[in-house]
Amino acid sequence: QVQLAVFWGSSLQPGWLLRPSCALSAHWYSCYCFRWFRQAPGKGREVVAAVAVDDSIRYADSVKGRITISQDNSKNFLYLQMDSLKAEDSGTYYCAADPRPGGYCLAFNDAGMEYWGKGTLVTVTS
Repeated sequence: QVQLAVFWGSSLQPGWLLRPSCALSAHWYSCYCFRWFRQAPGKGREVVAAVAVDDSIRYADSVKGRITISQDNSKNFLYLQMDSLKAEDSGTYYCAADPRPGGYCLAFNDAGMEYWGKGTLVTVTS
């Protein structure tokens, strides 16, 4: 069973860099799709980055150019790096994984994922 544990800080300033990581307890090939989501206060959950098992990647337009999703060589950790933080980047961030193969992973129109990490609130304030 995939379990996701997220490690990061939570109180940041504009311009800083956010680099959370997500530890996967199951072997890498148990999941096809890996995503980072965020949920701003009072808003719905949105996908900000996704990587499929073939290393195909997609980023949300709202963060493109400031964000990188990656995995370590062993596929045991999922990383997100976001720089030039803005106040609007504040929200609860979640990592998620799903074993289903298919184009849904990079389509961003299917928010259903099998495994979720515990969300952590990130606040960007000056």
